Amino acid sequence: MNSTFKKNILVIDNLTVGYQEKNKIKIIANNISLNIKRGSFVAIIGKNGIGKSTLLKTISKVLKQLNGSITINGKNINEYSYRELAKTISLVLTERLPESQLTVLELIALGRQPHTNWIDTLSKIDIEKIEWAIKETNLEKLRDNRIDELSDGQLQRVLIARALAQDTEIIILDEPTAHLDMHQTIKIFELLKKLTHKTEKTIIISSHEINLAIKTCDQLTILSKNKIYSGTISTLMVENAFENLFSSEIVKFNRTLQQFVINKN
Repeated sequence: MNSTFKKNILVIDNLTVGYQEKNKIKIIANNISLNIKRGSFVAIIGKNGIGKSTLLKTISKVLKQLNGSITINGKNINEYSYRELAKTISLVLTERLPESQLTVLELIALGRQPHTNWIDTLSKIDIEKIEWAIKETNLEKLRDNRIDELSDGQLQRVLIARALAQDTEIIILDEPTAHLDMHQTIKIFELLKKLTHKTEKTIIISSHEINLAIKTCDQLTILSKNKIYSGTISTLMVENAFENLFSSEIVKFNRTLQQFVINKN
């Protein structure tokens, strides 16, 4: 991989995230600082309610940052128009899609909206990007199926394909395996890893699948109550970041296996 692609694409400095709740601001997490390298597969992990989804929504400007700064390609996120940002970041949330008669092909084609003209006519480049996304996610045989006919695993691949068709430098997925069984979960992680290294896009996910994230991701960011850890698996092990992730006596981090295991002591 060209060294150019290893420069930081995303820099977060002293960020506070949260949201408006009735007449007051609810802070979920603060003092978040991290750098994400271009062309990396990155997982945000941590306990329930620690702020993983809120962080991803803030990075993608779904939620407004409460303090600190987010810089993409050296440019503050507040200087991006929503259309410009849609050409830079694609977002896949956990919310289930509403009932629809759309086909797989039609849903993936929606990823080209930031690039189409005012009457949404698909150009030759748009069609090429859509076909490329279908091929990269192995959806050729499902392209004409309606999305309400798909399994959860198939639908997740379609949503990833839509994000690919959008052709952004950064793809963000909030809990992409939340509704999947173990087999489908592993397949999605393998697909995202393959796409990251093949396309040199930066893919950032939140996940509870910590052991899978350790095995497959290039970089992890661990959100905890007292400290934010971010780096490669080896650097996080040096910082004892995994040992500090859970206070429970039920599980422990096995440094030899580089996995969390049930504590039998």
